[in-house]
Amino acid sequence: MTETLRRGRASLAFGFLVQGVTFALLVTRIPALQDQYGISDGLLPVFLAAVPILAGVGSVCTERLVRSVPPSRVLRWSQPVVLLSLLGAGAGHSVWQLAVALAAFGLAVGALDASMNMLGVSLQRAYGRSIMLGFHAAYSLGGIVGASLAWVGAHWDLSLLVSYLPVVVVLLPAALVGSRWYVDAGGGGESGGGAGSSEASGAGGVAEGVEGAGGGVALKVLWPLCLVMTCAYIGDSTVSNWSAKYLQDVLGSSEQLATVPYNVYMVMNLVGRGVGDLGVRRFGAVAVVRWGAVIGAAGFGVVAVAPGAWTGILGFTLVGIGLCVIVPQTFAAAGRLFPGASDTAVARLNVFNYVGFLIGSPLVGGLGDAWNYRGAMVVPMVLVLVTFWSARSFAPGPDRYGDGHERPRTTDVGRGSNGL
Repeated sequence: MTETLRRGRASLAFGFLVQGVTFALLVTRIPALQDQYGISDGLLPVFLAAVPILAGVGSVCTERLVRSVPPSRVLRWSQPVVLLSLLGAGAGHSVWQLAVALAAFGLAVGALDASMNMLGVSLQRAYGRSIMLGFHAAYSLGGIVGASLAWVGAHWDLSLLVSYLPVVVVLLPAALVGSRWYVDAGGGGESGGGAGSSEASGAGGVAEGVEGAGGGVALKVLWPLCLVMTCAYIGDSTVSNWSAKYLQDVLGSSEQLATVPYNVYMVMNLVGRGVGDLGVRRFGAVAVVRWGAVIGAAGFGVVAVAPGAWTGILGFTLVGIGLCVIVPQTFAAAGRLFPGASDTAVARLNVFNYVGFLIGSPLVGGLGDAWNYRGAMVVPMVLVLVTFWSARSFAPGPDRYGDGHERPRTTDVGRGSNGL
């Protein structure tokens, strides 16, 4: 079991990395996609909004699908669809071709994100300590690689097809091979007792009050986490969808330099998430999330008043440091609240990932066009601060990991898990 969990953790981390590469290659080349398909500034927010709407549909469908199909299987086959959809977006020339590619991308991403985080939450329960930030650190590393490849494409004036094709050719078979070692740990209760069932069966306190007899999810208890997820992704979508355009159009940078903010943002995500699990174990999730909210809001403030491109990049750097811890901890908190129905909780919470993107992209873009892009950056700054006041929802129960004290090793999964 120990070796199985290790392999499952490594293969899932690679899946997160692949998705980071894929998503970064899409969002950092939005200006190039706009030019290739002749999309106006007024129509661009429509395309940006359609992706999270369809992703939300994909996440809802995944909630139902995993009742009969293991999350690992959903992830195994949704990831190739995402990669092929990226290639389709770079290969077309008519607007309808882009619409079809982005529609497939959105639906597949919804299934991928939901199933990926389901596996992460159940593995964290099996480990008995915070490891969720590590998976999202792998995603951030993938984002760095993807943004760097996007910079190379912009620097050498490569077509999107030429930029995307080698990536898909390499990553698609690698993802399929890696998926052989995914582990459905069963901590969520939907896919069997598995490794995490000992904790789920012994979890008391909050969980007993929020789960029905059938292991259901009480939305009134999940709602604060949904609010946090929405606000965090409004901030994240602002960086991913508008940082390149903001630097180029407002701060006067070159197209090459405009790819840097997202890259730096992902670097800070990687650094913060790489050490974040240690921070959660030492200081607790509430303190880590609150500090993240304050730093992220300060970063948007710097972006709003930046006199030039490099100051703007500094602001996006602070945003990355702040926001990096919030989303992984929100998924982990849902898993702790609903140990007997974590797959359902994660799928529903994941929908608000896309609600944040849906609100964030048109809100910031619309305010920027109608008023001022600098002023529009104040909106995510205020909304990220909402997380500060909602952070108490991240407090664990007395019998759970994540409050600064590891679960006793004798209660870990199996007697041989000390090396995990």
